[in-house]
Amino acid sequence: MSKAYEIARERYAALGIDTEKVLDQLQNFHLSMHCWQADDVAGFESAGDLTGGIQATGNYPGKARNVEELRSDILKAKSLIPGTHRLNLHEIYGEFGGKKVDRDQVGPEHFEGWMQWSREHNTPLDFNSTSFSHPKSGNLSLSNPDKGIRDFWIEHTKRCRDIADAMGKNQGDPCIMNVWVHDGCKDLSVNHYMYRSLLKDSLDQIFAEKKTWMKDCIEGKVFGIGLESFTVGSHDFYTAYAAANGKIPTIDTGHYHPTESPADKVSALLQFVPELMLHVSRPVRWDSDHVTIMDDPTLELFAEIVRAGALDRVHYGLDYFDGAINRIGAYVIGSRAAQKCMLRALLEPTATISKYEIEGRTAEVLTYLEEAKAMPWGAVYDEFCERNGVPVGEAYLKEIADYEKNVTLKR
Repeated sequence: MSKAYEIARERYAALGIDTEKVLDQLQNFHLSMHCWQADDVAGFESAGDLTGGIQATGNYPGKARNVEELRSDILKAKSLIPGTHRLNLHEIYGEFGGKKVDRDQVGPEHFEGWMQWSREHNTPLDFNSTSFSHPKSGNLSLSNPDKGIRDFWIEHTKRCRDIADAMGKNQGDPCIMNVWVHDGCKDLSVNHYMYRSLLKDSLDQIFAEKKTWMKDCIEGKVFGIGLESFTVGSHDFYTAYAAANGKIPTIDTGHYHPTESPADKVSALLQFVPELMLHVSRPVRWDSDHVTIMDDPTLELFAEIVRAGALDRVHYGLDYFDGAINRIGAYVIGSRAAQKCMLRALLEPTATISKYEIEGRTAEVLTYLEEAKAMPWGAVYDEFCERNGVPVGEAYLKEIADYEKNVTLKR
């Protein structure tokens, strides 16, 4: 393996690329792992089945049933993924002590255990408000014409910002908090303007108080399950809101039309907003949240970030919840795939290709782009795994199988 890396290092050096510098950059590439892959977005509220434009599919045995099992699964997955990473929590994953705590009453005290765990395991936390799977979810939350329901969700989201701020202060690093609401209509609607006016007003109230230790993200979508005809928080709505209010738009790779490129949003949005948040998953025909793999859309997404010189302006989260496969395997496969996409982007001889493009030498551009695909980037990733003390290649499968046999199948 060392010999393979040395050969790769020499080949990349011939292209003007220092693989040691790239390995340092990859070490500083921190994914925000999503807690909801471990339990199919159930959470710990016992609020019932998923509702509100969201769905998890599959019934693979052994999903986490409580916070202890969830943390155990996450730590196991982290032990098989090179580098250091963050954890992204939804509000429904608080520790409520067996009591009914409604979402407009939640506070930082319900996440003290997570904050202690964060310090102990060097895992900074990110956060999300949760508007789905609740008796007051319905089809509309922050855009509901019923003021009582709307105020309930406004208060919930304000309290989530308080929690995120406490998390950021606890870890000495801003907590990235994402707001996604499923709001929309199953069938035809004539009240688009009204719903969007209400959503804007709700967001204005939510964001009125400045916070020191958290950053606000807002996430759009094409449609939700049961909400196919109209989405209040469309991409146009949130792009405009983010640009006007200095907020961070979230690019969820499953939330666009199948032929639309999320990668192309990077260079466009960064002209007008301070930062971007990514939710990386794999849509198969729709927002199906399959496990991330090293496919062309994901490769292009990370390439565009590197080409834009925006490594320090993008936050990298995963967002899939595939209950059809081993959930630890899902974490490891998806996380490593995202790292490989970033690695290949960092190893691209972008400066050389850019020079040829400006000179109008298209044949040279295509040649370098094509040859980059066949360069020995895999040896560089193997070296990265080796230096981080995690299994190389498919060797992690044995550990996953052992964990399944000894832990998850006994649940």
